[in-house]
Amino acid sequence: MSRMPQVSARELTRFLKAQGFAEDRQTGSHLTLWHERLRLSVTIPIHTGVDLGRGLAVRILKDAGFSVDDYLRLR
Repeated sequence: MSRMPQVSARELTRFLKAQGFAEDRQTGSHLTLWHERLRLSVTIPIHTGVDLGRGLAVRILKDAGFSVDDYLRLR
């Protein structure tokens, strides 16, 4: 299994949008993305200038149905 690189919320959002997720709503600093076909939502904390923690990024990817290897291959 590959190691998750440091990623920003913007990079992770861009990746998920490229995989079919769309912005659903934003509440404060949390952006919720929705995938219509999969009927699945994920929430990403948006804090400008701060990378997401690796564990949190991996958790968001997993919740969206992707592995770290998927992210590295598809980004």
